[in-house]
Amino acid sequence: MTTPVHALIVVDMQTAFVSGDHAVPGADRLLKNAGDLILRARSAGAVVVHLQNDGEPGADDEPGTPGWELFLTPEPGDHVIRKPEDDGFHETDLGDVLDAAGVEALAVCGVMSEMCVSATAREALERDYRVVLPHDAHGTYDIPAAPGISDGVPAAMVSRVAEWALGDEVEVVARAADVTFVRP
Repeated sequence: MTTPVHALIVVDMQTAFVSGDHAVPGADRLLKNAGDLILRARSAGAVVVHLQNDGEPGADDEPGTPGWELFLTPEPGDHVIRKPEDDGFHETDLGDVLDAAGVEALAVCGVMSEMCVSATAREALERDYRVVLPHDAHGTYDIPAAPGISDGVPAAMVSRVAEWALGDEVEVVARAADVTFVRP
């Protein structure tokens, strides 16, 4: 078990990324673990924030399209914050929401490990939040082979490298079930 956190940031759990033929590998596991984190955070009175990426026109997560919709339904009391960039703090009120609630420690889950999850976790660290990243509650796609550079890279490896690249300040835990929550 980890020292409790005050908030859960759910990154881009949008229909395009976690359902259907274009879902990230292991989407069922990811949805189960993120859903469990959300339920436990709400039950403890922790802050729950759903980040929703606004993709470019024509992208799978273009605003207003079915793929853009959040797959895990927010409830009253949850915060939904649309974001224009990978970093959930960039040009959003995420920092204000967390600061107003008195959050000092948070957990991050969602997609994509090496992009939006990583960028949001990194900025949270820069802002002096304690950050917990449950390994089984974030995911991404396989990286295709690049001729003359490398073979393809499996999604699980990409996610692990994304964790490692965050350095030694982030607390990576093996299981979402080991993350605990308290009211800020």
